[in-house]
Amino acid sequence: MTTNAKTGNARRGSPRGRQLEPAILSELRDLIGDERLDASLRRRDLLIEHLHQLQDAKGHLSMAWLRALAAYMNLPMAAIYETATFYAHFDVVHDEQTPPPEITVRVCDSLSCQLAGAEALHQALSQGANPAQVRVVSAPCMGRCDTAPVVAVGHHHVGNATPENVNEAIHQGNTRPAPIQWQRLADYQACGGYQLLTDCREGRVSVEQLLEELEHSGLRGLGGAGFPTFRKWQAVRAEPGPRYAVINADEGEPGTFKDRYYLEREPHGFLEGALVSAWAVEADALYIYLRDEYPGLLTVLREAIGELEAVGLVAPGYVVLRRGAGAYICGEESALIESLEGKPGKPRHRPPFVAQKGLFDRPTLVNNVETVYWIPRIHTEGADWFAGQGRHGRKGLRSFSVSGRVAKPGVHVAPAGITLSELVEEYCGGMAQGHRLLAYLPGGASGGILPASKADIPLDFDTLQEHGCFIGSAAIIVLSDQDNLAAAASNLLAFFADESCGQCTPCRVGTEKMLTLLERDTWDEATLRQLAGVMADASICGLGQAAPNPVLSLLRDFRGELAGHNLIAKG
Repeated sequence: MTTNAKTGNARRGSPRGRQLEPAILSELRDLIGDERLDASLRRRDLLIEHLHQLQDAKGHLSMAWLRALAAYMNLPMAAIYETATFYAHFDVVHDEQTPPPEITVRVCDSLSCQLAGAEALHQALSQGANPAQVRVVSAPCMGRCDTAPVVAVGHHHVGNATPENVNEAIHQGNTRPAPIQWQRLADYQACGGYQLLTDCREGRVSVEQLLEELEHSGLRGLGGAGFPTFRKWQAVRAEPGPRYAVINADEGEPGTFKDRYYLEREPHGFLEGALVSAWAVEADALYIYLRDEYPGLLTVLREAIGELEAVGLVAPGYVVLRRGAGAYICGEESALIESLEGKPGKPRHRPPFVAQKGLFDRPTLVNNVETVYWIPRIHTEGADWFAGQGRHGRKGLRSFSVSGRVAKPGVHVAPAGITLSELVEEYCGGMAQGHRLLAYLPGGASGGILPASKADIPLDFDTLQEHGCFIGSAAIIVLSDQDNLAAAASNLLAFFADESCGQCTPCRVGTEKMLTLLERDTWDEATLRQLAGVMADASICGLGQAAPNPVLSLLRDFRGELAGHNLIAKG
């Protein structure tokens, strides 16, 4: 302290708070690059990428490293800290805390894994682990519901997990993602791949021709909203440039894993469709936002993009691959764009819509992985081919992610409009042995729950709303007479409560309150319905609006089941 000569008051001789450690800033520059030589490294949209680099290198994010990153990027420490603590996959360790052990074991607690015994598995792994060496934690859906229960040992996923095979992975230090066999560029081109992209660029196929094909095919957004693809293209094209294209590969809805299925097998089929969509809106760049639960796909896409750059099909840097960091809310398109800009993934108020002001405040086309995957096939096979695939008066094909009590879970490509009964019998090998259909989720955690008596409703957009449900991304979770519906609803609400971004009170408080009400011995139906109404009417985005759907479904279609367990009054 020094003394002010005029006032006689003590004056602080150094800034408040903990100070930057020059040695750590120097090490950070060695790891990321020297921002004094390349000012672009300070761009705000690179913040989450920089946090990933630190987390990968150190296993956690200490406050000293965050202070160094704040100085490096010339951002307030508050902005760095807010972003780092928003995402589940960043382990922020405060100065007085002990860093986590070298290995983290994440046990999926989504509904499909719960049905497969995840709770008992978590308990067994926790009891057998040395806390100084292994940390066992719960984690939301990992996109591998067809092999439930699922455990991640570091970045290595163990499907059909048991204490034995998980402990084997731990003892072997098997923490890296398993290698993926995928269709390389030469093989894809040998089958006619990238011909559509070439024809578009060389003028043999026009945007108008593609728009007409997509309209006639009936292709709609397959990430959940179901907005006609051709109209979305038109909306973005109507806005003044520059424009961007973004691919949402952040499928986090419990029960959904179809995008992983396509990316693992045919990344170039996906990339061609994505590049065609970017061409159609004259995008200055194409961004791919990949969920962090798919670390093996990060390598696949990096290599596939590298193949395209090497042969000159795309200019270096045109396709920008970015990692999510463990936030379900980033599946919402405006939250995804906030995350791409290096911020916490909190949904924006709309209007304006992202087609008007999206990434970097420019018009932005946001498409789902599966949506763009179909574009080259529709052009090659014809719009009539795709449109003619439906059943019960519907158009097109759907990739159903099926899990739960069926004999053959997995991604099943089936006609749009197929019923649950048909899907299970024709594609899933029937129900699992010893199980009888009780209920099913037609659209993942947020799509509601339907009884077995409604297993003959066509599964498609616009067919389920009158029953209080929606198809979303076509994530089908099948429940049987051996499952507890109240426990299933509690599992789903716990997911929403954990994944709420906290921005708006109806969702932040509403999900927690609804979960508390569900955990009581008797449900207060009037309060549940009132709370559901407030959440649906006042939440900013679809998470809070749709979170009550499982509960409302049970109150509507399963009153007898609930009354039998004394959860609501009989009659």
